[in-house]
Amino acid sequence: MAAYPFSRGKRNFQRRNKNYIRKNDRIRCPEIRVIGPSGKMIGVMNPRDALKLAQEAGLDLVEVSPTARPPVCRIVDYGKYKYELSKKKKEGTKSSTRLKEVKFRVSTGQHDYETKLRRAEQFLGHGNKVKLTLTFRGREMEHQDLGYKMLKNAIKDLETMGTPDSDPRRAGRNISLMVAPLPKQRQKLKFSKEVEEVLIDDDEEEEFPEEELTDDDETENEDGEQEKGQAED
Repeated sequence: MAAYPFSRGKRNFQRRNKNYIRKNDRIRCPEIRVIGPSGKMIGVMNPRDALKLAQEAGLDLVEVSPTARPPVCRIVDYGKYKYELSKKKKEGTKSSTRLKEVKFRVSTGQHDYETKLRRAEQFLGHGNKVKLTLTFRGREMEHQDLGYKMLKNAIKDLETMGTPDSDPRRAGRNISLMVAPLPKQRQKLKFSKEVEEVLIDDDEEEEFPEEELTDDDETENEDGEQEKGQAED
């Protein structure tokens, strides 16, 4: 009786773990659709018969599509199959572009400016797109020309690492633009010695999916409320 809860827990773990792959005698469906070692469809059969074919070929019976009806299994080397899945996952991660953000202020000093560009270089060096944002606070809105000038200087300083998608655009109290990374072989660092192997985000920089990027000024209402409160005081 003691073994039953343990085995049930193991089955529940397998259901919860999306990365779990059933193979060989763990495949217990009434029938499965089988693909042979060459990739050719063999047909629908009992899992025991399919496992016998796999064992005769010195391979494994691996479930590759558990949600299909009936489930689809392949006769393949399990270790090689896991390696191919891992390789595809890594390639997919590398190819998926993330959007990073580096924030400026009109009052940003030279040292902080170079630090921010150093972070932008690291983001671009890892193949990420970078959103450069300059936010005006209070009376800084009277000096918009300084904001545009700073972002144009940033574009110039990052030209060896990325190219802007457009000119800086203002939305409310923010001026922003996107910088796309150059191909690796064309990139040349200016503010960093080398591209770090592990990219560690600062609290100041934000990461968000590219599809969430909008031109709307999300801070405008917040700033307006703050200024209104200051005026009332």
